[in-house]
Amino acid sequence: MSRSKTGSRSPARKTISAEKPESTKSIMHWADDQSWRKHNIGRLLNNAIDRFENRILQQMDEAGQGGLSLSHITITRNLDIEGTRATDLAKRASITKQSMGELIVQLEGRGLIERKPDPGDKRARIVFFTDAGLQWLKAFHIALQQAEKEIEDELGSSTLKLLKEALAAYGSRSEQADDRQ
Repeated sequence: MSRSKTGSRSPARKTISAEKPESTKSIMHWADDQSWRKHNIGRLLNNAIDRFENRILQQMDEAGQGGLSLSHITITRNLDIEGTRATDLAKRASITKQSMGELIVQLEGRGLIERKPDPGDKRARIVFFTDAGLQWLKAFHIALQQAEKEIEDELGSSTLKLLKEALAAYGSRSEQADDRQ
């Protein structure tokens, strides 16, 4: 601050250059070209997953097996036929135990799954498909096959085969890293 002739304090005047610093120029160029946000592999995979999963939900509705959300499907996708502990389901689905508990209650209400005591640990419970749940799972399998067939029809069988192989190889490296932790 500098003092004016009257003795009061006034802000010091700074000269502002009309020329922007080099770092600001590069940020402005970066901010102008945002196409990378829509065309990166993560965004492209998410768009493809959204289309694929929404098609499965649509087919499940058409088969009279609708009414579930993608969150519910995440549970059924991770539930082993021989049963799975809820804590393991939560870990596989990357959601909290509390969220998993809510989804389990909802799926129990639909009659698709049930919980039974774990014979190896009386404190734990194992989640199983009910007979109705296994019928739902069969319909889900058919819907998934139909959705994959639609991708194959659109992209070609060789492209789909390469895509599945590439994604399996890439994803398995992530699983190996998780196993090491």
